[in-house]
Amino acid sequence: MSTFDERKAAQAAACLLHWAGGSLPVLKLMKLLYLSERQSLKAYGDSITGDAFVSMPHGPVLSMTYGYLNGENQSCEGGWSTWIADRANYEVALKDASLIRTPEADLLALSESDLECLAQVWSDFGHWDKYKLRDYTHSGACPEWEDPCGSSHSIPPARIFKALGFAPEQVEALTRRLREQRHISASFS
Repeated sequence: MSTFDERKAAQAAACLLHWAGGSLPVLKLMKLLYLSERQSLKAYGDSITGDAFVSMPHGPVLSMTYGYLNGENQSCEGGWSTWIADRANYEVALKDASLIRTPEADLLALSESDLECLAQVWSDFGHWDKYKLRDYTHSGACPEWEDPCGSSHSIPPARIFKALGFAPEQVEALTRRLREQRHISASFS
């Protein structure tokens, strides 16, 4: 079960691409999106996109978002293909940069707290190159990532909360809340 919101994932990616001047390497965008989700879990105990977290050879990624970046998923109206162009080689770009005057004015699926987390991650890591970011997510900075030895493995949210320093009872409460949100979301889909 997932609470994945394609529109929010697309707009989070569009926000970062906007701040980058319109395009980014795929690897860098994926790492910035993961770190933004991690920041949201740390600050608010909640996910921006509701995506599942996965350990892959180049570090942690957002599962469904990764599929959209690779053109593997069918986009809904107002979703990924509205905001993000098909990737070219190892780059991804905004489909139409003129759609975004400012993220606050035009990326309306994102809440103020979502934009705050994205802005914090952009401020901290936007100037890093893709390889430095990849290496960072392999380091002790993201201890929830485990080398999948060429495959992929799920990263349970509880492992991320624990890595972020939450006490065991907080980890349990936050994980339970995310699970309840997923059940509610599933009942409406």
